[in-house]
Amino acid sequence: MSDRVRIGVLGAARIVKQALTDPARNVPEVEVAAIAARDVGRAREHAEKLGIPKVHESYQALLADPEIDAVYVPLPNALHAVWSTRAMEAGKHVLCEKPITSNEDEARQLAEVASKTGRVLCEAMHPLYHGLFDRINAILADGAIGEIRHVEAELCFPVPNSKDIRWQYELGGGAVMDLGVYAVSVLRVLAGMEPLEVTRARAKTRVPNVDRWVDARLRFPNDATGRIRAVMWGWPVLAFKGRVRGSAGRLTVHNPIAPQAFHKIVLEAGGEKTTERVAKQPDTYTCELNAFAGAVLRGEPLRTGPEHFLATMRVVDAIYRRAGLPLRGTPLPAHPN
Repeated sequence: MSDRVRIGVLGAARIVKQALTDPARNVPEVEVAAIAARDVGRAREHAEKLGIPKVHESYQALLADPEIDAVYVPLPNALHAVWSTRAMEAGKHVLCEKPITSNEDEARQLAEVASKTGRVLCEAMHPLYHGLFDRINAILADGAIGEIRHVEAELCFPVPNSKDIRWQYELGGGAVMDLGVYAVSVLRVLAGMEPLEVTRARAKTRVPNVDRWVDARLRFPNDATGRIRAVMWGWPVLAFKGRVRGSAGRLTVHNPIAPQAFHKIVLEAGGEKTTERVAKQPDTYTCELNAFAGAVLRGEPLRTGPEHFLATMRVVDAIYRRAGLPLRGTPLPAHPN
């Protein structure tokens, strides 16, 4: 490998510009070198628009390209595991969009492939690479709010188009899969520990088996409690917030998902209320891409490798079970004639 990571893209998804080609301009160790799509015409259009120099006729052709070091997978959720597996087995490192798999079993199998092949496998949970979370971790580690008693994460954003893939069960759709995985990640950072169980969950659907609104309650060690709310259609319409209450105070973080646009940490402790923002940093996608390059080129640790996404998918599965909905990636029973 050279002194940079040459990345190939599987799929002509809209997110490619925001998550990869734009931030790559600010990451000298990354080169977006090729793209492939089911429709080669769309791949060529994307390549021309985004400045990607090479177009492959198929996903397999891209994976066989010896000049590609790593693959970015922005395909629908249900296709993440299979193409990430094929990429690693072809010798490529993988940066895969969230959620990296449809369920915990797939996540475990994918982690085993990464271990067996020795390839870097990173879930693109980009917010966690921003300095906002370093600051939150520092505040909580200092004991400013005492022992953790309760944590919450609320991620709500409307998806009105009923034809959007996020409304399709077979493609891994649902509010928990789209927004809830962010909420689970934020909740785990705020808690500083893994939940023991999901004690209850309520869900509302817009189409059969696809959650539009979910409210889940969790239990952590030391009897701390947690709550997650993820909404693609319903109330609240817009919400991006995390909260943690301790024995000596509380901390609220506004917009933990896109802190480069706006964010705020509100700390209430010791009879005082303070507000702060972290110093200006690159956007979350640039931070993530720098970390991925460092992992591939120098073996630097990742925040969203297998240990992270296994824990996330464990919670996701538990929420669906408690809500009485089928796990994503599970074939639905055939309708009776």
